[in-house]
Amino acid sequence: MATKAVCVLLGETVKGTVYFEQTGSDGAVKVTGEITGLAKGNHGFHVHEFGDNTNGCMSAGAHFNPHGKEHGGPEDSTRHVGDLGNVQANDDGVAKVNISDKIISLHGEHNIIGRTLVIHADVDDLGKGGHELSKTTGNAGARVACGVIGITKA
Repeated sequence: MATKAVCVLLGETVKGTVYFEQTGSDGAVKVTGEITGLAKGNHGFHVHEFGDNTNGCMSAGAHFNPHGKEHGGPEDSTRHVGDLGNVQANDDGVAKVNISDKIISLHGEHNIIGRTLVIHADVDDLGKGGHELSKTTGNAGARVACGVIGITKA
């Protein structure tokens, strides 16, 4: 049976809905949805540690990183659990999300339900940019929209 979750992203101009689906407790999580109001190009896309948006996206904390690893890309062996890479916005500022990730989960130790999904203003350099923030945040810039990931009907 599949477990499903949803996140409604809200920012000043950026908005979107992202869906998560996992079949079984150890299968990959399929992440789909649409985000609007973005500048054209790539934008960092991460699960942050807290499901707290009381101070906007800033109260969501750092990237979800239970193992204390350096920041990386979704295909890297060294990465935060919450490192989902980038989503790409087209000329109209719309990003279609279609990701499959084997590290995040909707069950157990890497469960992302109740945490915050954040979309950033800039491209995530996947820890390879040489900037002082590359190994912690991917130097992805401001948090332009966020929302808490919640359980939805199957």
